[in-house]
Amino acid sequence: MRGLRDFKVPNFKFPKFKMKELSEIDEVKVNYEEALKNAKENEQKKETKNYPATNYETMKEVFEKSIQEYAKKEFILEKFDPKGKYTAVSYEQFGEDVISFGTALMRKLNLPESPRVLILSETTYNWYVAYMTLLCGNGIAVPTDKELPDNELENVIKRSKADVVIFSERKEDSIKKILPNISNVKYFVKMYSEEGIDGKNVGMKYLIEEGKALVENGDESYLNTQIVPDEFKVLLFTSGTTSNAKGVMLSSRNLAENINAVSAYVKLYPEDRFFSVLPLHHTYESTIGFLLPMACGSSIAICQGLKHIVPNLQETKPSCMLAVPLLIENLYRKINANIKKSKKDGLVNSMIHVTNALKVVGVDIKRKVFAEIHENLGGNLRIIVSAAAPIDAKVGKWVEDIGIVFLQGYGLTETAPISALTPEFQPKVGSAGKAVFQAQLKIDSPNENGEGEVLINTPTLMLGYYEDEEATCEVIEIIDGQRWFRSGDIGYLDKDGFLYITGRCKNVIVTQNGKNIYPEEIEILLSQVSEIKECMVYGKEDTKDINNKELIISVKVIPNREEIEAAYGKDLEEEKIKEIIWNKIKEINKKLTSYKAIKNLEIKQDEFEKTTTMKIKRYAELKK
Repeated sequence: MRGLRDFKVPNFKFPKFKMKELSEIDEVKVNYEEALKNAKENEQKKETKNYPATNYETMKEVFEKSIQEYAKKEFILEKFDPKGKYTAVSYEQFGEDVISFGTALMRKLNLPESPRVLILSETTYNWYVAYMTLLCGNGIAVPTDKELPDNELENVIKRSKADVVIFSERKEDSIKKILPNISNVKYFVKMYSEEGIDGKNVGMKYLIEEGKALVENGDESYLNTQIVPDEFKVLLFTSGTTSNAKGVMLSSRNLAENINAVSAYVKLYPEDRFFSVLPLHHTYESTIGFLLPMACGSSIAICQGLKHIVPNLQETKPSCMLAVPLLIENLYRKINANIKKSKKDGLVNSMIHVTNALKVVGVDIKRKVFAEIHENLGGNLRIIVSAAAPIDAKVGKWVEDIGIVFLQGYGLTETAPISALTPEFQPKVGSAGKAVFQAQLKIDSPNENGEGEVLINTPTLMLGYYEDEEATCEVIEIIDGQRWFRSGDIGYLDKDGFLYITGRCKNVIVTQNGKNIYPEEIEILLSQVSEIKECMVYGKEDTKDINNKELIISVKVIPNREEIEAAYGKDLEEEKIKEIIWNKIKEINKKLTSYKAIKNLEIKQDEFEKTTTMKIKRYAELKK
């Protein structure tokens, strides 16, 4: 799932780990004879088939069912006072706010029949209300990246032909700066504001209260709005890592089919709580982190920001977290660094071996044995989903080793976003999952290794690119009467239908003798080097020899200075740091075939420019 500008990994704080020996954990009592008997019975009963899937066609169906069935249950948890405690909003209250806001948009503002409504905000309760209001009403939602520079924001407002802009207080200055340049917007709606209609300005809280009064007086115009499953409902501008933003048009069916797809592979319950740490304008978070839990009656706890991840996990005690590899890998590194610092790494490794062996025979004591690690992550975390980029299989395996279900997802904004997912009943760490329910994957023109471009046929596939039929035709092919999407990703399928992504078509480095090198493949190996914080592999022209057309395999590296200082001492000169990293790269080169070996190293002093899903913007970095 591809789409943070200047993202910096927070310095996660964990206490010193004590880690009890197995013999010290009172709750761990194992009857091995009983365990072996249970293991045989469990093996016979083991299900590898899909769970019963839901069959929603629109998000309005989901909304109406959930606000009735889970009315009194808590839905959104947010710290409205940054220094205060979390406040819970129920499904019933959420439903009332959506219906009231939708009624006010229809009755109080003079808007076109199908208004374009741009949402510009950090993750907050009013974002959820605004988005759901549009999905269940007659408008088109335009969720927008709050990190966009003012000139790009202005461009998105103009390109989308936005009639309304809903914004948070934090984005007020940006709106004021571009206001003189945008004439098409009829209303600017400020979140949490009680301001009445004043020219083009109005408060969202005011509109909700006005709409509530209308509903109480019998106005059912919003409630009676009919949603056509395949009509244009959401416009998402992809930030993209390789080209300018395209507008992706999604329907209500596209979003609903994501819920149907996931329900066949993963069981979620009303008791589950999702932890929202990724930006909501991205379809991964807005669909799987918002619409999916709502369909299951689960709750959502909003993270205050990246530096608050660990304390917020401990406060809200979630059971599910959607993440990107960068976050998971850094949690993994920080926890294991603290374990090593506590001189408990040998003990933890031996306990992983023991608990893995016990799990094979039907005894799962991982959560008890690794309770201290779990407590630092809130105590209830049972599922972590990684998506947006490949992740080192070693990290995913470690997540499983400590007793958390690790799932890998794959998709794009164009597929709203889920195309492949690991079924929880058939884990395969290292893969990107298998084609979701009702979807198909195939590899176009595979090479000798079975690698080729990943093609996707799925009911979650976009309607097309906004006002760009040519670009739509470039990526959507009709094959045997079915719409197939050209993902631009390179990968292969194993014998069980699990997908492995090895690179991007546009990132591929082609050698003079026709060999293809996928930078992502090398980057995963480099990510295992503790002295390397982040890196980007690319092909560099040989400026010394103009007759040599062969690209030099090069890497830009941001050193992990904390790790280097701990291992090699402080106040090292830059040349020494470069030497340390180059020696590590030479070790990696031994694992690569000769034509893939890295020949050039560049130490990068500043941060990489990134997309919303924390992937390096290669085209921007190469321009530099």
